[in-house]
Amino acid sequence: MPHTTTGRAQQTLARETRVHGIGFVSETDVNLIFRPAPADTGIIFRRIDLPGSPEVPALIENVVPRQRRTALQKGGATIEMVEHVMASLYGLRIDNCIIDIDAGETPGCDGSSLNFTEALSEAGTTAQNRARETLIINRPVCVSDGPASVTAFPSNDDRFHLAYHLEYQPPIGSQSRCLAVDPDSFRNQLSPCRTFLLEAEANAMKQAGMGKRLNESDLLIFGPEGPIRNTLRFPDECVRHKMLDMVGDLALAGVDLVGHVIAHRSGHMLNAELVRTLLKNAEQGGSTAPPTAAPTLLDVSAIMKLLPHRYPLLLIDRVTELEPGCRVRAIKNVSINEPFFPGHWPERPIMPGVLILEALAQTAGVLIAQSLDSTKFHALIASMDQVKLRRPVTPGDQLQLDVVARRIGTRLAEVQGQARVDGQLAAEGKIRFVFVENQCVA
Repeated sequence: MPHTTTGRAQQTLARETRVHGIGFVSETDVNLIFRPAPADTGIIFRRIDLPGSPEVPALIENVVPRQRRTALQKGGATIEMVEHVMASLYGLRIDNCIIDIDAGETPGCDGSSLNFTEALSEAGTTAQNRARETLIINRPVCVSDGPASVTAFPSNDDRFHLAYHLEYQPPIGSQSRCLAVDPDSFRNQLSPCRTFLLEAEANAMKQAGMGKRLNESDLLIFGPEGPIRNTLRFPDECVRHKMLDMVGDLALAGVDLVGHVIAHRSGHMLNAELVRTLLKNAEQGGSTAPPTAAPTLLDVSAIMKLLPHRYPLLLIDRVTELEPGCRVRAIKNVSINEPFFPGHWPERPIMPGVLILEALAQTAGVLIAQSLDSTKFHALIASMDQVKLRRPVTPGDQLQLDVVARRIGTRLAEVQGQARVDGQLAAEGKIRFVFVENQCVA
């Protein structure tokens, strides 16, 4: 996952702009002044209310643990709840900016990034004479914490794609959304989406002494029947807000991202852990292509102890990487002697796309087997979604099969898989499994 540079020039503000509001946690009045900054400055918060106006760069190494928000600290200076400000800057591609702040927390405004986005958009941007650094995700990376996970995948283009699956108590329920993040999509699809709470959560915060200057019209507070004294800006505003938070958290990498990031029930601390992992891999010089001779972690004999498949439908030859509960990589060597080639087709042998997907499913089976009691249960495919076949696979090709867990529970699992040949995407899809007792499939 190396850093590279793109043709995009760094940008800063054309002029300074201001935002005023109340801090959600501290309940103090806060003023932000966004100022233009030279190339390669990055985003820096400056606590002008403290002696010497100490600076806190908005980078992952300055993140400190917090519940339900992202905070930065350097020395004695702390900035609470920076994610909505950072989301606006990253979403609008403002790379260099000094932010003067006269309190220890950014203003909450309406719980979204809308006020920041509008102020920054009105100020405008100006291009600078340095290229923006980019982190290209070229192999799957997953971080997880219990049922929550965030996975970064390579992209088939040069864009940043974000997806989130939210599971919350009623009446919010389950919501999913995916989006290619750019200034237009951020401004129109994510920026207006507000922080949300259940009524019980809001009451608990007030009992703890927070939010006394706020009411139901300031945030999305959900009662049993839906928002209290408020209306949704989007039917799925809650999952969009989680994506907004992710944009702000991922911005702390200090670079542009190229790839797909898929989150399941993730929060601020897990988002930050993904950033740390991506940057650590980049510092270690992760290669842009698979090694010519990947090491064997599980050979075919070991695979057959985990999977029930046998010739001619055992479609993985070896496992080269395995992180239990998280991700797996397997290899399938495609030979002219495959039994399906004489009928598909004699004149132009091509591996059927459904068998590529079956190979991904078997790779997922190796991952699932790490947490499933195979003496009692089998994993059966329940559905395949978002399936795309990108290029033909022919004799002599070697399939690299990457599968990342989105969720592995006690009765079902959901994974994302990608098959590649020489680094080129051949097939991808989301696969769901159900676990059934062995006697039900005998």
